[in-house]
Amino acid sequence: MLTKLSIKTTKRDEMIDITDEIRQFVKDVGVKDGIVMVYCPHTTAGITINENADPDVKHDMLMRLDEVYPWEHSKYRHMEGNSASHLKASTVGSSQSVIIFSGDLVLGQWQGIYFCEFDGPRKRNYFIKILKG
Repeated sequence: MLTKLSIKTTKRDEMIDITDEIRQFVKDVGVKDGIVMVYCPHTTAGITINENADPDVKHDMLMRLDEVYPWEHSKYRHMEGNSASHLKASTVGSSQSVIIFSGDLVLGQWQGIYFCEFDGPRKRNYFIKILKG
């Protein structure tokens, strides 16, 4: 089963926790065992799994990505001016896979699934695909 979800981002760089949406989708579909794949079809956004207990983690990650890939860089050649967002998206990656066991996501106690925006604000999409086990 494949589904497309929409998300509206509000900042240039942000990490939005989408764990609850994915967990609800798994429950609605009724799959007990398998894998859920979350995929972002954008070149300036991505999907990651990281801590969702302390919001400072998101802040620190975005801060460091900005330090590594600064927006204003005189050597960037891409005419749209968003080379930093392309670099950030490639670093984070475009997808994540999570095991489904007994009808729920297998995530660590502090883990969440994030949609990572690096060239917002925008209306974005991401896909969820369940592979039954």
